[in-house]
Amino acid sequence: MTFELAVFDMAGTTVHDPDLVALALREALAQAGCHADVPELRALMGYTKPAAIRTVLAAHDLPADDALVARVHEDFVQRMLDCYRTHEAVRPMAGAEDTFVWLRQRGIKVALNTAFSQDIAECLIERFGWRERGLIDAATSADQVAHGRPAPDMIRALMAECGVTDAARVFKVGDTEVDIREGRAAACELVVAVTTGAYSRAELLTHKPDAVLDGLHELPALLVRYDQSLVA
Repeated sequence: MTFELAVFDMAGTTVHDPDLVALALREALAQAGCHADVPELRALMGYTKPAAIRTVLAAHDLPADDALVARVHEDFVQRMLDCYRTHEAVRPMAGAEDTFVWLRQRGIKVALNTAFSQDIAECLIERFGWRERGLIDAATSADQVAHGRPAPDMIRALMAECGVTDAARVFKVGDTEVDIREGRAAACELVVAVTTGAYSRAELLTHKPDAVLDGLHELPALLVRYDQSLVA
């Protein structure tokens, strides 16, 4: 199989984030009178943030109306922008940039997708200089498509942008169960989970990805098993 496009999640997969998303979401919810704990919120990582907020509010018997969801989400976005612009723990995940280079040297385009809104995604991409350094080819976010994960809309949008027409030429990498479901919904040839984010190996295996890796540095060896020409 010759791959043409790699689609990577961001926080927990290509971006090192020690629970900063869950903490910001907890604080934004608390401002609205909803007191959720980090494990509860971690289980919703990978989903669009308005959907996650609505789910948590409903679980805590609070009115999950559009106005409250929008207010909590706006608070969350501002907290994340402040954090992602300056927090010293925010950095490219170990092996991410080397993997991007390895893929692009072999003609495989690199794309990012995320459940964040576009402003948060672009904040990270700009901070790391991934476009300017030629490390990625495309990126999209949940608010740029009709339906976020687990729907395949983001992957299909990235395929169109990158000129890839066959999902069998695409592989998806992410750290949550909804990343796995997204890859399946898009009919990606290979769906890979990584243990560097919100879910443990055991939790990921429950959702039956094609492979579970402990880091992106393991990805090239996995891909070579599918296409020996990548050895070069």
